[in-house]
Amino acid sequence: MPRHFVSLADHTAEDLRAYLDLARQLKLYPAAFKEACAGRTLAMIFQKPSLRTRVSFQTGIFQLGGQGIYLGPKDIQLHRGETIADTARVLSRYVDGIMARVFAHADVLDLAAHASVPVINGLSDLLHPAQVLADLQTIEEKKGRLAGLKLAFLGDGNNMAHSLLHGGAIMGMSVAIGHPRGYAPDPEVVTRARELAAASGGSVLVTEDPREAVAEADVVYTDVWASMGQEAEREERLARFQGFQVDGALMALADPAAIFMHCLPAHRGEEVAAEVIDGPASVVFDQAENRLHAQKAIMIRLMGRR
Repeated sequence: MPRHFVSLADHTAEDLRAYLDLARQLKLYPAAFKEACAGRTLAMIFQKPSLRTRVSFQTGIFQLGGQGIYLGPKDIQLHRGETIADTARVLSRYVDGIMARVFAHADVLDLAAHASVPVINGLSDLLHPAQVLADLQTIEEKKGRLAGLKLAFLGDGNNMAHSLLHGGAIMGMSVAIGHPRGYAPDPEVVTRARELAAASGGSVLVTEDPREAVAEADVVYTDVWASMGQEAEREERLARFQGFQVDGALMALADPAAIFMHCLPAHRGEEVAAEVIDGPASVVFDQAENRLHAQKAIMIRLMGRR
């Protein structure tokens, strides 16, 4: 098992299965793990603010017997005044793990390259693996399995699309990405996902037709159309993404028992209609809760007491 949690593509299906099984146990029997990270400290670097990432990691390490230290933009300035390599080396002398929520994926890679403690990718512009581990846990809870299911993601070919491609492909799912022209996922990520799918029995579809992506899907997933740092593109994106809103008509093309997922925060009336996200197919709050359990599993496996 890799000593960092930077990309799902770094892990085997056996690795992810171990994380998912542990996350399930943590959800069922939280008291059994209350000393799993006793005395451990997690440094939490935030270039981007986040409700779910901060609260779930900080609550999670506390529930495991450890503590989290929040390091916001005013507390730590990556690239300004100190190199990332030096930051990683210094923090490694103080803490037992580093979680980083950053813009550039290269920053997470640099932290991992120079830290002597585990580094967890809390989000980068390229990937969001901690979210997708929780997503896989949620899908398995609702559907009883992962292999053989079709997962459709509609919208920007962003970090969520990338990690869903990796995670779904590793676990034998059929992953369909429906995106507007000019907003395709990274070609290298798609190539790697297809390699992983070939080994697992899954498949990958990338299309500009949202209806093709959603057809007979077991899981329909979307994300905001303009992420943090893309505010200047918002109006253009709203125009270009027309037709990709997950509404009742699109959901009707999926399997009748399909579930709807969103990593939140959501913009009702943009990427998803209120009737869908607030309707019976939506599992978004179970999904949000599972961030806590999945991330506790990550911390135990990387930082836990042996």
